[in-house]
Amino acid sequence: MKPGVRRLIEDLRGARVLVIHPRDAEGDALIDQLKRIGCNVRGVWPPPAAIPHDIDTVFQLIETSEEMIFPEGTSDHPLTFIAIVDYENPTILKRLLDSNAHGVVNKPIRSFGILSSLVLARSLRGYTRRLEGKVQKLEETLKARRDVDKAVKILMGLKQVGEVEAYELIRAQATQKRVAMADIAISIINAQETLGGLGVLDAPVSR
Repeated sequence: MKPGVRRLIEDLRGARVLVIHPRDAEGDALIDQLKRIGCNVRGVWPPPAAIPHDIDTVFQLIETSEEMIFPEGTSDHPLTFIAIVDYENPTILKRLLDSNAHGVVNKPIRSFGILSSLVLARSLRGYTRRLEGKVQKLEETLKARRDVDKAVKILMGLKQVGEVEAYELIRAQATQKRVAMADIAISIINAQETLGGLGVLDAPVSR
């Protein structure tokens, strides 16, 4: 077994799972199978208004109700969401798409396939989180680059210097103060906007 797969399976032991499904034979069968896998499981019905903060994985029955609410994870409370589908029709399929589920379990629920669905869903959620992290870092990098470019233009106008010299001034300040160039750039932008608002300088450079 590959280390990555082994780690995914080992992570299931102690996974905190909430099963949102009527407490019938199928709901109990799902809960029992998850317990056999090693998960910490609790069942609830009807769907709660909010997901407890100690839960990391949710199995939820998808219904046709217009008031259907699906759990959404946040950066500080990531959730793996697995939809339980009773039958397939346009309304259910739309609910499924709206749920942004990481996996699907079809009814009637059987013990076979639950482990595979759980492993794949949690793997997909982990991959999605890594992509979200990379996108966030890229956005922060682009914003920092825009701030530096704006600060360079401000210095070029104030000190009557070229672009390279203005850039080097910002870099020197960042090195001296041991902070990021973007921090120096934001200080320059804020100072220029403040002084511009007071009429001391020309109108601020647009972002």
